[in-house]
Amino acid sequence: MSRAFVKEQDGGEAFEDLPDRPVSPHPNLVTPEGLRQIEEAVERLRREHGEAQASGDRAGVARAARDLRYWQHRLSNAELVQPSRDPRTVHFGATVTIERDDGRRQTWRIVGEDEADPARGTLPHVAPLAQALLGKSVGDIVEAGHGQAEIVAIG
Repeated sequence: MSRAFVKEQDGGEAFEDLPDRPVSPHPNLVTPEGLRQIEEAVERLRREHGEAQASGDRAGVARAARDLRYWQHRLSNAELVQPSRDPRTVHFGATVTIERDDGRRQTWRIVGEDEADPARGTLPHVAPLAQALLGKSVGDIVEAGHGQAEIVAIG
């Protein structure tokens, strides 16, 4: 049972602070879009926290406070990386197309951890594939999962 809700002696509920969300040990590199997403999350959570306090929603206050702590921390240590205009090598913020051994082509944009969504084609810079791609050029072969892939385009 979650310790966020603890029964008080009189039958009411008391709320403890929820445990903090885990924070990555890696540098918090962000694209300009990623920084904007973090700033928007902080503003949204400030509003949600205030609304939950005003309505007496103690569970909502606890959730918003926990998430606000996380995003404020991520904002405080965000390292903005401006996009490079050099298409010769893979870098943070670059869009890379690879061709796998089985002929599949995949395109990824290498971004910060909080803005990554592989289903939408964004890959966190700390992912093994991103690490294999960084610093490489068109024509280079990299380890990609259980096989290899060739870099066919960098944008």
